[in-house]
Amino acid sequence: MSQRPAIYKSLSTRYFTQPPQGGESNAETRLSQLAGYLTPTALFYIRNHTATPEIDLQTWTLQLEGDGLKRSVTLDLAALQALPQVSVIRAIECAGNARAFFAHDFGEPAEGAQWRSGAIGVAEWSGVRLREVLEQAGVRAEAISVLPEGLDEGRFARPLPLDKALADDTLIALAMNGEPLPLDHGAPARLVVSGWLGAASIKWLGRISVATHEQNTYWNTRDYTLAGPDYPAEGEADGIPITMMPVMSMPELDWPAELSPGRQVIRGRAFSGEGRVNRVEYRLDDGEWQPARLETPNLPAAWVRWSVSTELAPGEHKLRVRAIDEAGNVQPDQVPWNDHGCLYNAVIAWPLHVGDR
Repeated sequence: MSQRPAIYKSLSTRYFTQPPQGGESNAETRLSQLAGYLTPTALFYIRNHTATPEIDLQTWTLQLEGDGLKRSVTLDLAALQALPQVSVIRAIECAGNARAFFAHDFGEPAEGAQWRSGAIGVAEWSGVRLREVLEQAGVRAEAISVLPEGLDEGRFARPLPLDKALADDTLIALAMNGEPLPLDHGAPARLVVSGWLGAASIKWLGRISVATHEQNTYWNTRDYTLAGPDYPAEGEADGIPITMMPVMSMPELDWPAELSPGRQVIRGRAFSGEGRVNRVEYRLDDGEWQPARLETPNLPAAWVRWSVSTELAPGEHKLRVRAIDEAGNVQPDQVPWNDHGCLYNAVIAWPLHVGDR
């Protein structure tokens, strides 16, 4: 396995890019360029903690090991492809999505890439259930923890509880939107962990350890946690390890948006972790909250498209949108500070500049 320089895409109609740090690749989807329900692979956001590795498909293997398994097993790509194949439509969202708004709310930026709203995408992922793969090694009754590890330079790894690892929609994905996984999205194999933070969906999968004890790493104890004055430390972690993503909505607009006066249709997306969104409401300037129209499909652990039709006068306006999910969770007006800048899902006052014509 060799390393190649990370590919950084320039500011364009496809991406906003984040400054590279230590070999990272960070490219944010411009939601204003999305048309259909799925995010095209070429537009899907990129979050890689180190340079994207090059992996030889002919020699790549997946190692299954640990005291939670009855035996150690090594599988190659052909062995995975020979198992029953399934497809799911699911979102993957960075836990730091919308992190830039911490600086807006608190006057200082939280640590990490300063995403606005485009560190999320929904794709059709195809491959094999993680459960089917682990069964090749036999899961012991005493097993409680599953630790997948990537083949990137930093060996990114983050644990899953056994029940989440064995869920029907936790996959080892080999394809994305009907095509083999691209390198920047984890080829040849990556996890897809429905409804959880993107860091759980390990890319460039090379090893899975199943244990009868807790397995922790830096990435669930010192990062991708809710840490700060409002969050107590849990166990080895500096705060509360993040799992499921919260309810959130955003318009398919650039920041700030440039619009024409008159009747306009504004579209957007809303989502909520493992569930689905029941309602989206919008508010223009100081007006009352009004219902947005929900489109179809509305899939769990993915998103729903919404639209509003509103009259816009020339000048500066603010659009606010909030989502309510099937469990009754409402997108909040504000969120408390956390040191890692994760899980920002407050209602955002989106600036609209409406020209004279």
